[in-house]
Amino acid sequence: MTNLTRRQTLSAMAGLSAAAMFGLPARAQEKTLVVPTLGGAWEQFWRSTLAPAFTAKSGAAVTLDAGNGRVWSANLRAAGVDKPPYSFLMTNEAFANSLRKEGFFEKLDLTKLPNYADLYPLAKKTDDWGAVAMVSPIGLAYRTDLVSTPPKGWKDLWENPEFKGRIGLYNFANTAGKMELMLFSKIFGKDQYDVDAGFKALENLGPVIQADFNLSTGIAAGEFVVAPFDFGEVARLRKQGLPIDIVVPEEGMLMFDQTLNILVNAPEKELAYEYANFMLSPEAQTLLMKEFFVSPTNAKVVVPDDLKADVPISGAQMDNILTWDWEFMNSKQAEFAETWAKTVK
Repeated sequence: MTNLTRRQTLSAMAGLSAAAMFGLPARAQEKTLVVPTLGGAWEQFWRSTLAPAFTAKSGAAVTLDAGNGRVWSANLRAAGVDKPPYSFLMTNEAFANSLRKEGFFEKLDLTKLPNYADLYPLAKKTDDWGAVAMVSPIGLAYRTDLVSTPPKGWKDLWENPEFKGRIGLYNFANTAGKMELMLFSKIFGKDQYDVDAGFKALENLGPVIQADFNLSTGIAAGEFVVAPFDFGEVARLRKQGLPIDIVVPEEGMLMFDQTLNILVNAPEKELAYEYANFMLSPEAQTLLMKEFFVSPTNAKVVVPDDLKADVPISGAQMDNILTWDWEFMNSKQAEFAETWAKTVK
């Protein structure tokens, strides 16, 4: 981590102010937890709401380190396994899987995570090495004013003539692009490992518009009329007045996930577990759901009626979210990226 002195100072001051506000004793304010978080609206929400809420519970100050999985992974590798700059990391499972193999994380001590027991099965897919704290399910979104026959499944990208040349996809640099490849391999081949079938399907799809991060601009401009989108983003676009809708594909949904992991040599391990348990709690899960329209991974959280249109995926529908072998994908990433660049036009 570099160039964070001013940010860290402001974050620590915010944490101390919150502690004072809740009447915590001075000795409880001595420890500081470095919290890696996404930037933009995510960082703002952590600073205004989640960090003070955690400080109120733990008495610890919070220092935010805004970034993303690529940045945090680079920071960890630069520091080494023995002296990590973080005590925990919450990031996409695609990044967490690689760091786990490199020895950065420990198997979770579930006695310190009572809320883990209440998670949906998809949030516990790492054999207790991590816990998924945030899920943004991904379905198929389409422009209701530009499409006469809405899609029912992923296969409609190939079968609906309205979509030809008007399809948006995440590129391979995005974790969603890698999921697209495994999904199409599963649909058109034997399973997610049958990437020859997946690439053949992508070739047959014809020209598509690709984006590394933001598909919203393209669909808003009508550059394409159908694309994979997370449900929360569609809710935001709909509130902005865009004629857009989204379906749960017959073959299953993808997801953007954020997996919590504890560093084996965490400088503040007990605080890290306390924070992880807080993030998995109904309280924090409800705050995240209301702010970002993510689907809660704690099964005790009930989506209120006034949020069901924006957070439609919960309960039994969580079983329709597909999970993937990231160890396989990460081991072949360079090879697949080259093939993708040659195949997808």
